[in-house]
Formats: sequence, structure tokens, C-alpha cells
Amino acid sequence: MLLNLLGIALGILYIIGIWKFLAGFDRTNFTQNRIGLALLWPVLFIMNGNYRRNFTKALKG
Repeated sequence: MLLNLLGIALGILYIIGIWKFLAGFDRTNFTQNRIGLALLWPVLFIMNGNYRRNFTKALKG
């Protein structure tokens, strides 16, 4: 039961991250591959400092 709730919470967080990134994409330095960058946001956020800065810019809008 607890794992199900955790999975649902992580899924919701993932979807919110995609939505917020796409909504603020124009504030980033990126010019293309909008969908790919949005779908891979958790991995890129952890592994790439440039993406992390741009992701934060997108969310601040």
C-alpha cells in the first residue's frame, strides 16, 4: 500500500515537472528538442548542471 502511494506521488511529481518545464521552456537557453528534454527531466536534472540551471529558470516563471 505504501509503495503504491509512493509510486503515485512520484508519477504526479514527474508529470508536474514535465508540465512546468514545457510552460517555461521559452525562458531557457534551449532552442529545440522540447519534448525530449521534458520527458528526460529527472535524469538530466541529476546529471547535468547546465540542464539543472535551465530547468530552474523554466520553473521560476
